Amino acid sequence: MGAVKAGTKKLSANRGDFRLIFAVLKFALFIFVVLAAEALVTQAPPAIPSPPAAPQPAPAPPPPRFLVVLDAAHGGDNSGARLNSQPEKAFTLALSVRLRSLLAARGIQVITTRESDSNLNAIRRAEIANHANAQACLSLHATESGSGVHLFASSLPPAPPARLTAWKTAQAAWVTRSLALAGVLNSALLHAGFAVTLGRTALPEVDSMACPAIAIEVAPDHSPGGAATDLDDPGYQARVAEALAAALLQWKTEVRQP
Repeated sequence: MGAVKAGTKKLSANRGDFRLIFAVLKFALFIFVVLAAEALVTQAPPAIPSPPAAPQPAPAPPPPRFLVVLDAAHGGDNSGARLNSQPEKAFTLALSVRLRSLLAARGIQVITTRESDSNLNAIRRAEIANHANAQACLSLHATESGSGVHLFASSLPPAPPARLTAWKTAQAAWVTRSLALAGVLNSALLHAGFAVTLGRTALPEVDSMACPAIAIEVAPDHSPGGAATDLDDPGYQARVAEALAAALLQWKTEVRQP
């Protein structure tokens, strides 16, 4: 009987221990739930993703390069025509130098085929223009015949561009553009008060050029009702150069139009 009572007391003690452990676990679980709830409340809201940045527009392409080739005809052993007081080669070189300065002052890049009294054949002149990829080439000449300024385009018939350009007929693919250049030159010269003659003829150096190209032949000014002006007149030379520079500035604008 005493053993039964002792077992009963021991079982009651064990039940008390279990209740205590259960109460502790229950309290710990309560604390965990409270802490977890507080963490959820105080947690920062998720960041809202920003919309993707708009793509930056591509930079505008630079304007196409504009370059002019000035070809002073003759030179060296080839004096050209005999003018009033100087050989043609001297006049064309002086005009080229003057025109180059005017164009440079207007921001136009210039390449000259010669800068001195040097020999230069038609092939080399065309090579310089083609290598430069010029937007205009003026072949400068002078004569005592006629009056004013004569503009000559190649007499080659227009032809579509070829994959391989044939020498001596390269200008055929550019004749249409050359005639447009002649029109701009004509307008500027007329505006400056010059008599202008337009024509087309075979031009050995121009016919091999793959760019808009015009031969310009300057003659004395024998306009009716005015005093004759010779080629060696500095004022006359300056007027010619100014008119040509104005024309090329206009041509530059037209070339850069879309």
